[in-house]
Amino acid sequence: MLLHSAFDAFLQQRPICVMARAVLENLLDPQRIDALFLRVADQQYQKELLFSTLVELMSEVTLKIQPSVHAAYQSRSEEIGVSVTAVYNKLDGVETCVSAELVRDSARQAAAVIDAMDARLEPWLKGYRCRLLDGNHLSATEHRLAELRTTWSGALPGRALVVLDPERMLAENVVLTEDGHASERSLLDEVIPMVLPRDLWIADRNFCTLKLLFEIARRLGFFAVRQHGALHGELVGKRRRVAKSTTGTVYEQELLITDPDSGETKSVRRVTVELNEPTRDQEWELHVLSNLPATDADAVQVAELYRKRWTIETAFQEITLNLGCEISTLGYPPAALFAFSLALLAYNAVSVLKASLRSVHGEEKIQNEVSGYYLALEIQQASDGMAVAIAPEHWQPLRGLAPKPMAQWLRQVAKGIDLSRYRKHPRGPKKKPPAKAFTNGGHVSTAKLIRRRQPR
Repeated sequence: MLLHSAFDAFLQQRPICVMARAVLENLLDPQRIDALFLRVADQQYQKELLFSTLVELMSEVTLKIQPSVHAAYQSRSEEIGVSVTAVYNKLDGVETCVSAELVRDSARQAAAVIDAMDARLEPWLKGYRCRLLDGNHLSATEHRLAELRTTWSGALPGRALVVLDPERMLAENVVLTEDGHASERSLLDEVIPMVLPRDLWIADRNFCTLKLLFEIARRLGFFAVRQHGALHGELVGKRRRVAKSTTGTVYEQELLITDPDSGETKSVRRVTVELNEPTRDQEWELHVLSNLPATDADAVQVAELYRKRWTIETAFQEITLNLGCEISTLGYPPAALFAFSLALLAYNAVSVLKASLRSVHGEEKIQNEVSGYYLALEIQQASDGMAVAIAPEHWQPLRGLAPKPMAQWLRQVAKGIDLSRYRKHPRGPKKKPPAKAFTNGGHVSTAKLIRRRQPR
């Protein structure tokens, strides 16, 4: 596939930006996005402002190409053809089912492209499809709504549960609620239908409920979930010391749990790690419950699988730092959750980009040396100039392109990239602060403090 000659300079100087825009053009084909809206939306409708136009507008904000919704609108107001008030009204009415389907749709397309490049990461446990589950509450917004102007309290616009595929590093699914005070457990009923046979679900203790554990097992799935203090069972036999791991001493014991609704009793493995160092909550041991067969994963492997759960925390950090997943000016919950969902979609697009680099330059080099920050920085810095230099119709060949030719084009571009431009610069270990690190109140002269600096 050949693109217009206008792309040549950008492919030489800003290849990451071209690749990212190409992936987004492929994921956000307007015809398919509008069809998705018509298929899923229940109350909202399209008139002068198409849903695909709203998605394109907001994607510039979540990628930090534009600093705000109003700035994004102003840059293309004639093209959009409706008032900024109409745009905000449309944003405020986006249904959560539509936002969630955008994420699922992007994950399905991205997975097909990554598989076509043969760029999956190594499976965490051979023979199992691992899924990471974690929650994220959106940060408090500004008090722009009339209902919020009489309170000092932070205005929480919603909460989300995200399901991550660690082999492709894709946000595969999301469950959204507009209630910022809703507990993560209240959303688990929507997670259960996602469980497939031979799945391995890994989650923190907030998700350790008898209902979830039993439902995963009934669906022929498996789990490695940290035990919550409120979940009790009957310990059987003595705790057996298994081995020493990198984080502590590992023990195993059988635990009988009972479903209060059906009365069904199930035996699970209780893997305990006596930690070398305490957790942030000053806990010296943690318990992981699992129904994995010991022949497939011993106690040390179960503990290691749970420890890798931090992969999804890293994904949340990348979405927060490199993408605009939380827009403080969007006070209405549907709008805030829509923006968060588009940030997940953008994260999936970047995962496709990274997969293309892995397929050409090798997994270890991309994992250890390439910085997501510098990839995002190039996208933010070069997008405006590229939008001016390259007419929208020149991107048309990428829309609706099948996974295999899309994968071939991405690999071709990835071969010519100089990765040293995106190299990580990891910092050293943090120094311990002095006993009294800060003094509150008053003022200080920075120049005087610097003059007192002792030579090292």
